[in-house]
Amino acid sequence: MYVQNANLPDRKPVTVPGLRAMKAQGQRITMLTAYDASFAWQLEAAGIDVALVGDSLGMVVQGHASTLPVTLDQMVYHTAAVARGLSATLLVADLPFMADRDVAHVLAAGARLVGEAGAAMVKIEGAAAHVLEGIAALTARAMPVCAHLGLTPQSVHRFGGFRIQGREQAAADQLVTDALAVQAAGAQLLVMEGVPVELGRRVTAAVEIPVIGIGAGPHCDGQVLVLHDMLGVTPGKRPKFSKDFLAGRDSVAAAIRAYADDVRSGAFPAPEHCFN
Repeated sequence: MYVQNANLPDRKPVTVPGLRAMKAQGQRITMLTAYDASFAWQLEAAGIDVALVGDSLGMVVQGHASTLPVTLDQMVYHTAAVARGLSATLLVADLPFMADRDVAHVLAAGARLVGEAGAAMVKIEGAAAHVLEGIAALTARAMPVCAHLGLTPQSVHRFGGFRIQGREQAAADQLVTDALAVQAAGAQLLVMEGVPVELGRRVTAAVEIPVIGIGAGPHCDGQVLVLHDMLGVTPGKRPKFSKDFLAGRDSVAAAIRAYADDVRSGAFPAPEHCFN
């Protein structure tokens, strides 16, 4: 455990079943990305529910144009670093590009992220047949899974860029079907990214598992942002669905606490952070 955690107030660890209970009780879930122990400690100190070691590190840490170059070794390294900064916050780690190509690779990657690096859950993008098979295989071996639908960054070339998904009726209906499919396969959490507000509402109501939105409107069970985006340090244009929580505040800690407060109160996301 990261030594500075000795100074943190005690709180009960966030668990996978606990997230489902939060949805049932109408408690909004707070999630942020983290890529190292120091920022993980900041999330822990602010009482963030879930830390996500996203392959977004390829863009905000490594400077790539997409998440595709990130390797499994890099995900294991960053996940282990984040784990050392956490005690009660639940840790989720992304399966990197092509780690889902067959069940054997999914299981090997999941075993490294959970067993070696210390994640409590792994995240996988999409709802294709091989992805559903991978979700089922991980779940059967006691590795909880977070699904990821909508704007899935590993599909950037197929989408022709980072484009909002589900605006047409058929595409929206398919995303609802996909959400039900990943739930049936065993996923216990779902990240929904880059979809219209009404579709975010539909998906959240359609499934029993918690839905964490990022550019999916205010009706999801919780929200996630890339840490660098919400601190205003990402180079270039900040995504529409994000907000600079450091602006007007004097510390990273204050920014993260403000984010958590706004998610839990429903103040974030506001209409200007949403898509129609």
